[in-house]
Amino acid sequence: MMQMEVITMQSVNKTVFLLVSLAPIFLLLSCSSEREPADVVVRHDSIGTPQNDAVGKRFQETTRQTPTAVKSAVELSEKYARLSEEAAVLRQKHHESVARNKQLKDQVVALETELQQTQTELGQANSLLIEMRIELNRWKTDILGFRDEMRDAETAQLETLLRILKVLGGHVDPESARAGNTGDVGSAVASMHRPDRP
Repeated sequence: MMQMEVITMQSVNKTVFLLVSLAPIFLLLSCSSEREPADVVVRHDSIGTPQNDAVGKRFQETTRQTPTAVKSAVELSEKYARLSEEAAVLRQKHHESVARNKQLKDQVVALETELQQTQTELGQANSLLIEMRIELNRWKTDILGFRDEMRDAETAQLETLLRILKVLGGHVDPESARAGNTGDVGSAVASMHRPDRP
């Protein structure tokens, strides 16, 4: 705001200086233009009369319509002051636009680096998730395979126990054998009948 006032004061000072320096020149010109025109002797030819009348009217009309030198100087100085104020406003807007543009460029640079970092982190997170999913699927496969292996091992163990019991002379009910096939080792052993030994 201070800068705007300084620029306005400078333009006013320039305008005043211009008016003061041009005033004597315009006064001299206006004094010489207010003198009576000198009598001019014109020969009237019958052929040249319409042309001379048109030329005379043209000069008379322009002298009536033209403002005095002081008025034109005042108008020009007013236009100059108005245009200098507009130029100052436009300069201020330009400076503000340049500052805003610089600020936006700085924000773009910061956001681009942040975006690159985020994309890198996202890529790493995706890779980690893919590895974890592969590991989870492998773990599920191992658990399910291990469960089948445990069932097979228990079945083999029961079959071995049943053979040992038969060799030792024990008697196995068919229900207990079925229970042994389902994996209930304790119930199969408890339900076996051993013959009494003397």
